[in-house]
Amino acid sequence: MRWHAELAWTGDGLAEDVLIEASGGRFTAIRPGTPRPSDAFRLPGLTLPGFANTHSHAFHRALRGRVQHRQGTFWTWRERMYALAARLTPDGYFRLARGVYGEMARAGITCVGEFHYLHHKPDGTPYDEPNAMGEALLAAAAEAGIRITLLDALYLRGGYGKELEGVQLRFGDGDARAWARRVSALRSRALTRPHARVGAAVHSVRAVPREQIPTVAAWAREHAAPLHVHLSEQRAENEECLAEHGISPARLLAEAGALGPRTVVVHATHVTAADLDLLAGTSTGVCLCPTTERDLADGIGPAAAFRDAGCDLTLGTDQHVSTDMCAEARAVEWGERLKSGKRGTFTAFELLTAATSTGHEALGWPDAGRLEPGARADLVTIALDSLPLTGTDPALAAESAVFTATPSTIHHVVASGRTIVRNSHHLLLPHLEPNLNTTIQDLWSTLTPLSP
Repeated sequence: MRWHAELAWTGDGLAEDVLIEASGGRFTAIRPGTPRPSDAFRLPGLTLPGFANTHSHAFHRALRGRVQHRQGTFWTWRERMYALAARLTPDGYFRLARGVYGEMARAGITCVGEFHYLHHKPDGTPYDEPNAMGEALLAAAAEAGIRITLLDALYLRGGYGKELEGVQLRFGDGDARAWARRVSALRSRALTRPHARVGAAVHSVRAVPREQIPTVAAWAREHAAPLHVHLSEQRAENEECLAEHGISPARLLAEAGALGPRTVVVHATHVTAADLDLLAGTSTGVCLCPTTERDLADGIGPAAAFRDAGCDLTLGTDQHVSTDMCAEARAVEWGERLKSGKRGTFTAFELLTAATSTGHEALGWPDAGRLEPGARADLVTIALDSLPLTGTDPALAAESAVFTATPSTIHHVVASGRTIVRNSHHLLLPHLEPNLNTTIQDLWSTLTPLSP
């Protein structure tokens, strides 16, 4: 397959008239300054590597627009999320996730890190196939045409000193050894699927007792798998961890052997200076989800401090208030502007790198997220003649993409050499919008509506 990009963002910066060739799902040649051959598909606008959405909870997509009612906190939002989680079956979760991943594809996302903890039946007993819910997610990604790293999460308690109860029973495996047996079986099957990988997750230090964390860390090391964990998302998590253990959540993870170059901590909004040193000293990555962090009023994380300390930064859409990686990227810079009163802390190059190559590496796909020979053939083309980008200076196309582009401006997406979006239409899911709408409406039809 051959494409000809009007403009492309390569490792050397912006280039014009770029002939892109691929075979077997990988790029074989990237040739700037080349006239378009007659058999090369024309890509007008700016072409980027595929985006990596490093942190997703697919079923949260059904909450969009339904949890903005009156005031509340993260904890009141969580109760509504639990009500939704109680209704999902493997078949329903497949239909919902297929639509969510289709929406991601339309937004230029070619790989997702799915942080998965909705494992069992509502009463906590396993399905006949213990990984039925995880299998539904893997199948959904395949139908949407994107790659997935299923980050299977250990979740054992409802908080410090609290047993699992209600819908939380669906999340628990009893202990880390039972979790490891179940996830190992899922990983063995996923090895035969080119689009899928299985990694590990510790939901959080409030949801996993201290003595259980080393088992997850050891499993991730044994399988050379990514390990992700929610960290210091709210101040209450830090305070409760300090009260129970006398140390911060980051220090607890370090002592449990859970930090390191394959680990990514998510949010890290309220880490201390000492925590930051721990993360940097262990080469632990950080995934920022600024749209969610703003939506839940969690705060603005220390993005510039992480970068300056040497932590690799990645981006995620988390609860899917919106599915827009450019919005997540620019929100990192805007957060710094609000805190510091200065502009230009992050360059467009840094933000695009977080959304592409660094994100893929954090999900266990280090050979993706770059326009270069040998890399996986993922492309995202943004229409510079679309209304939001009309008037763009080609020399500043990367900056315009980061700070202005939306999913509506993305008109062509290729994942692993296969075109999945053309002219803004998903080729594999032609009825994406009505099917996703029906799935979400059906889920909420059986739930008690919010009072006025």
